[in-house]
Amino acid sequence: MAALNRLLRVKEVSSLSSYSWVRTTCLRRDLSSTSVSEAAAADLHRATSSVSSPPIIRTFPVRQDPKERNVQWVFLGCPGVGKGTYSSRLSNLLGVPHIATGDLVREALSSSGPLSKQLAEIVNQGKLVSDEIILNLLSQRLEAGESKGESGFILDGFPRTIRQAEILEDVTDIDLVVNLKLPEGVLLEKCLGRRICSQCGGNFNVANIDMKGEKGRPGIYMAPLLPPPHCASKLITRSDDTEEVVKERLRVYDEMSQPVEEFYRSRGKLMEFDLPGGIPESWPKLLQALNLDDHDHKQSAAA
Repeated sequence: MAALNRLLRVKEVSSLSSYSWVRTTCLRRDLSSTSVSEAAAADLHRATSSVSSPPIIRTFPVRQDPKERNVQWVFLGCPGVGKGTYSSRLSNLLGVPHIATGDLVREALSSSGPLSKQLAEIVNQGKLVSDEIILNLLSQRLEAGESKGESGFILDGFPRTIRQAEILEDVTDIDLVVNLKLPEGVLLEKCLGRRICSQCGGNFNVANIDMKGEKGRPGIYMAPLLPPPHCASKLITRSDDTEEVVKERLRVYDEMSQPVEEFYRSRGKLMEFDLPGGIPESWPKLLQALNLDDHDHKQSAAA
């Protein structure tokens, strides 16, 4: 439990000098090595001081090679919005790990460690995994990454509660929180369209979403992600992907997420991003919003 104690002992966080993502280290980044505009540098300087009203992030430092960006980002969004898709793509582009707490729980479940049996009982009873266990797993993962020389991370779907956000804030300095958004009707169609190949485990989506724009808002088109012929007859639907369950899942998420969003909004770290469509439409616009450039994507598109 030493790793968990490190996370929960927020009052003593300044003594954890060996942990490279501790706040005191993060707040002393050398801005001179980045091509930051004067306005952005002023914003970042104010963000590291103890002012009562944090600045709003307007721009992001850009370097020639995206993998030189030292990022510590969080991706939020409703179930089915695409957090895993976009955060993993950015993880590859920036050369930092994509860390999803759901994956950490699944890895712990499949291991033979002491936590595996406890987690199995929790999951089998349909209970939520406690903050303490989640934070313990995350702490171990970050420390393992630090020992391997990882320079940053992208957290997928964490934190989910104010308590988690507060503890995380006292351990590491989150640079940016990207909140991916889609209309509820689109999210419902996406979730109900999910399919899994029972043989290879591949994930597909049969929903063909074409929502017309209204009240000045643009329409949204998302093409289906159809399986190859050898998977087409083996598709199954997740047992919890029913309209009733999905609607309740979205309602609960909305209720829980609003305080977390406001937590980061008040600190000037929240970036709301309305997805304009599927990956072909959304990926370039997300990169533009983050002031990033995907040279590999451009080359493949031009080929």
